Amino acid sequence: MHDLQDRLAAALPTVRAGADAADADAKFPAESVRALADAGLMGLTLPTEVGGLGAGPVELVAAVSAVAAECGSTAMVHLMHLASAMVAAAAPPTAGGAELLADMAAGTALGTLAFSEKGSRSHFWAPVSKAVAADGAVRIRADKSWVTSASNADVYITSTLAPAATAATESDLYVVPRISDGVSIAGRFDGLGLRGNDSAPVRLDVEVPTGARLGAHGTGFALMMEVVLPWFSLGNSAVSLGLARAALERAIGHASAARFDHLDSALSDLPTIRAYLAKAWTDLSAHEALLRETAARVAEPDDTTVLAVLATKAGCNEAALRVTETALRVTGGAGFSRQVGVDRPYRDARAGFVMAPTSDALFDFTGRALCGLDLF
Repeated sequence: MHDLQDRLAAALPTVRAGADAADADAKFPAESVRALADAGLMGLTLPTEVGGLGAGPVELVAAVSAVAAECGSTAMVHLMHLASAMVAAAAPPTAGGAELLADMAAGTALGTLAFSEKGSRSHFWAPVSKAVAADGAVRIRADKSWVTSASNADVYITSTLAPAATAATESDLYVVPRISDGVSIAGRFDGLGLRGNDSAPVRLDVEVPTGARLGAHGTGFALMMEVVLPWFSLGNSAVSLGLARAALERAIGHASAARFDHLDSALSDLPTIRAYLAKAWTDLSAHEALLRETAARVAEPDDTTVLAVLATKAGCNEAALRVTETALRVTGGAGFSRQVGVDRPYRDARAGFVMAPTSDALFDFTGRALCGLDLF
């Protein structure tokens, strides 16, 4: 999009200004989210017919990575909103679907995903809760784990087994307003990183109309695999690499400026330091290229797209661990004491590889796909 950089330029100063408070105080970045909405970026990938910008996977990766380089918490909130909006757009609920999408595009309705459950943990595609049909409505009772924007989202896109389900893949997705009777949020997030993303367990004991269902009966698993997984995986990879890019650039700046006065030399004069930085830059650049290629495949899918999506999230999450580790190693005590600013992206980058689907699960899925085995 020709104006994406202008929109980012308008929003990113606010995102940058709120990043330290989001981290230090575990504060939800409301002002940053509002800035993204004012710039039209909360509707980045939604169709223009509902007020979105109509951007695709390539633009998603560029935008989310840029936001993550300034504030990982804001980027995760932004990503979860876009992922929930995209699945709602793919299969709009018959009850208020047009209004919901318009509000999500405008950023006046913040969305998030509520998939993972206490009983199935990071296997987000396999809810253990089961809806009960009742006179044109369904009763959903579920313990959802670590819902991003839990206390600040306006709507949850939540999963549950269909009323007559006999297998974990026979599920439905529903729109559940956060203010619904029977929604309870457990506690306040206090994690190692992404501290402002307001992630918390959510207990649902709600009744919603059947018109709140996304798509046809029993299509929840397909929507999670065909819509949510590619968009979320691309965005999560972009968060990881945006954090890694921020940490590496700060490490390079530190190495170039820090001096040994008694030797009249810079830290970057040490070949070992330069080698560390060069290897990290090569690692990061390779995975940025991989992510761009995978985004292009999602935009024009073929038989290789699923394999690329699985491998890319795992690869980018793991690369971010290596690159941020190098940034901390190069900056030494200055980095450890937060003088350089590599500590926040270092901690935030640790979230990606444990976020469902985890790197370990994704490498297993990728291996199964390579060997011609069924994924599920």
